[in-house]
Amino acid sequence: MSRALTLVRRAYVLESGRVVMQGASAELANNKQVQAAYLGI
Repeated sequence: MSRALTLVRRAYVLESGRVVMQGASAELANNKQVQAAYLGI
């Protein structure tokens, strides 16, 4: 996911087929919840 966030301007986070977060890729990359769940940080 970290690679994908460097390639796009906007991203969506899906859980069980539902959009649970959306926003600028930089915002999502810096989001603590996204980092813990999807980026392994």
